[in-house]
Amino acid sequence: MTDAKGYLTTHVLDTSLGLPAAGLQIDLYALEGETRRHIRSMQTNSDGRTDSPILPSEEFKLGVYELVFQTMDYLKRTASAQKEPFFLADIPIRFGINDLDAHYHVPLLLSPYGYSTYRGS
Repeated sequence: MTDAKGYLTTHVLDTSLGLPAAGLQIDLYALEGETRRHIRSMQTNSDGRTDSPILPSEEFKLGVYELVFQTMDYLKRTASAQKEPFFLADIPIRFGINDLDAHYHVPLLLSPYGYSTYRGS
């Protein structure tokens, strides 16, 4: 346990449909040197968010992390006109946490052929 007040959230929006990306699996990893340790898997709700922080305060630590958005199943369900293999299958976003008291929000703006992210609030 830590005395951290910070936490990590995410939000996935499908920019091609103009809707939240519901039912998309997200995996969180901690990167420690050459080791990639799985912390948890969560799924987005109808608002494109997870029901709770993907990394809550009681587990919040300094370090390098990776969110992996499992986009292929979502794109298949939303009737993407792509042929398999899809252009995007998994989207990894690697980032650092350097403030234990901050809220880190890592949103994903998704379309079948591209994506963007930023540090949100």
